[in-house]
Amino acid sequence: KPSEKAILTSRLIDRPIRPLFPKGYRNDVQVVATVLSMDTDNNPDTVAMIGSSVALSISSIPFNGPTGSVSVGLIDGEFIINPNLEQREKSDMYLVVSGTKDAIMMVEAGCNEITEDIMLSAILFAHEEIKKICDFVQSIADKIGKEKDEYYVFKAEEEVENAVVEYCSEKMKKAIKTVDKQERQENMEKVKEDAMEHFADIFPDNMKDVDEVIYSITKKEVRNMIVKDKIRPDNRLQEEIRPIWCEAGVLPRTHGSAIFTRGQTQVLSVTTLAGLSETQTIDGLDEEVERRYMHHYNFPAYSVGEARASRGPGRREIGHGALAQRAIEPLLPSEEDFPYAIRVVSEVMSSNGSTSQASVCGSTLSLLDAGVPMKDMVAGIAMGLIKDEEDVVILSDIQGMEDFLGDMDFKVAGTKKGITAIQMDIKISGIDEDILKRALAQARDGRIHILGEMQKVIDKPRESLSPYAPMIMSMQINPDKIREVIGSGGKTINKIIEETGVKIDIDNDGKVAILSNNQEMCLKAKSIIEGIIAEPEVGTVYKGRVTKIMEFGAFVEILPGKEGLLHISQIDKQRVAKVADVLKENDEIEVKLTDIDKQGRLNLSRKVLLQEA
Repeated sequence: KPSEKAILTSRLIDRPIRPLFPKGYRNDVQVVATVLSMDTDNNPDTVAMIGSSVALSISSIPFNGPTGSVSVGLIDGEFIINPNLEQREKSDMYLVVSGTKDAIMMVEAGCNEITEDIMLSAILFAHEEIKKICDFVQSIADKIGKEKDEYYVFKAEEEVENAVVEYCSEKMKKAIKTVDKQERQENMEKVKEDAMEHFADIFPDNMKDVDEVIYSITKKEVRNMIVKDKIRPDNRLQEEIRPIWCEAGVLPRTHGSAIFTRGQTQVLSVTTLAGLSETQTIDGLDEEVERRYMHHYNFPAYSVGEARASRGPGRREIGHGALAQRAIEPLLPSEEDFPYAIRVVSEVMSSNGSTSQASVCGSTLSLLDAGVPMKDMVAGIAMGLIKDEEDVVILSDIQGMEDFLGDMDFKVAGTKKGITAIQMDIKISGIDEDILKRALAQARDGRIHILGEMQKVIDKPRESLSPYAPMIMSMQINPDKIREVIGSGGKTINKIIEETGVKIDIDNDGKVAILSNNQEMCLKAKSIIEGIIAEPEVGTVYKGRVTKIMEFGAFVEILPGKEGLLHISQIDKQRVAKVADVLKENDEIEVKLTDIDKQGRLNLSRKVLLQEA
């Protein structure tokens, strides 16, 4: 099974090349990219994307490429092409762009609240480098490329096409204008079933043609309605956002929850907090990293009215989850300010488009409900495009049909200040600077509107965490003392855990996290640890416990794991003939540390305290 990283990389490779196969080409094409060698500086993703373009360009497979791909970083206001690992860690943006020599095909980015102008400049900057790569790939194809295969393009017979168009067009146009998604689907299906039944006797050998023509009519009528009539299937205007309803704190027992509804798309997001020991370790080709924030996106069959087996998250779900994770991550508090591992699960309850961006909105509300001190609120919106020979229409908040039959799916997430994540897919041969600029500006207007609706429900973190969330107390100890806190074979730390019922995490740098739902037990465990790491000081009075009675005195534990000798002559002001006459094991007494000898042994006195009293 491929790793999450491999799946996300496969999506990066697939998305820019898929639209460049000729329309009507139906042969299966498989591109396999294998990492044979890798250094620690250069990301293999863009190399694999370029390699795939080269392979297709020199093959006999019809392909309207070549494509080029680059990544872009932003450090101190300067764009960097293909930043290395060190630069990526400092960068305010990690952007991957793919395109042909003439147009942009794919964009994917995670950013620290970048403005639309900077994002546009970065994409155009990337495209200049992409042009050079396209020339390079083309030069290879010119030298060693094979002659492209001829292929059969499916086309319905003219007689069939004319008959179906005449019979179906007006009926389908009327069905498409139904506002409710389910009712619209039922009406469209009824038109299709009626047509298939009508033509079954007329064209018995061409029913596949009939089916294809009905699909073409549907696509044409939806696009004409939007471009020519300036109205969308649900009667919205081009920039209009569907009605929004949301609520925070919908589940009583979870650490945080929220439901976000936009039109007929609804997502339930649930937040769970845990100690930092619960972070996810990602071990792949890159250096091992600890993922503190996790977002998981689930798209069950019932959300679109289907019944099918659930076999775990697929490529689409993993991609959408990663996008929402990138959108939220820059706004989360630091580990020092909020020492928790955070997991959000977004469950799509009902789907009619833009579910990934609904999960961004739901996640924000859920995190605030959980009391996570986010730096700002994040919202997401999906933009669409219908482009014909004369007009270009950009749609805000696309629904399912507009996504399926449109030319672009452009997801933009961010705060009121700027963009935190972008994902753009194109179904045509690319878009230009003007379309990009308009789409980004329109997305910003939509995002600001959505944020306003979300703020009506909750606009800041809850003042306290859920009573069901673990309380975490943090403390820093000298790394040299870790061994003492853990004890031989874990004896000491296990005793603390058994006595207090808390959970204790200790990092190699000496950072200690104590987790419990009981504040009193947290404080008790912290006090015990402080005692273990404390250094005994001469002249200090300690409340100790008698651990052992000897003829010459008693051993008293003054700090966890630290015992001193209370000599028989230092037990009382009066002469003591027998230690057992005055002290018993487990007696609690006050003693003063009078001396630490050269061997580190502690000498105690009770007599001094009695005399001072």
